[in-house]
Amino acid sequence: MVHCYILASMSNLLQHQHQSMESVYDILVNLKEMFGDQNCAAKQTFMKALLNIKMVEGSSVTDHVLKMMRLLNGLEVLGANMDKDTQVEMILQTLPDSFQQFHLNYNLNKMDLSLVKLLNELQSAETIIKQQAPLCH
Repeated sequence: MVHCYILASMSNLLQHQHQSMESVYDILVNLKEMFGDQNCAAKQTFMKALLNIKMVEGSSVTDHVLKMMRLLNGLEVLGANMDKDTQVEMILQTLPDSFQQFHLNYNLNKMDLSLVKLLNELQSAETIIKQQAPLCH
C-alpha cells in the first residue's frame, strides 16, 4: 500500500523509473541517490553566505543578526551542527569595529548568551554606540 502512495505522489517520469522496484526501501534509496546531493549544495550555499557576510558600519545590528540567525538555522536544518558558543562567536566576528568594546566585554566577562540574548545585548550596545558617536555638522 505504501508503495502505491509513494508512486502516486511522484511525477510521471519518476513513477516510470520506480514502478518496477519491489520494495519501498529500494525506492527511497534510489531517490536519496538522485536528490541527496542537493542537500550538500544547499549546505555549501549557506556556508558560503555565512563566511562572506560582514556587517556594514552604521547598518542595523538587528537586521544583521537576524540574517546570521537565518543562515545558521538553515545550516542546522541541513544537518550541520554548530554549538551555541561557536554560533555566537561567528556573529561577533562579523560585526564592525564599533562593536569591539562589546566583543571585549563578552570575552572578559565570559558571557554565556543564547542567540536571542546576544541580539538583545547587541541592540543595547548599538544604542549606546549611536549616542556616543560624534555628531557631524
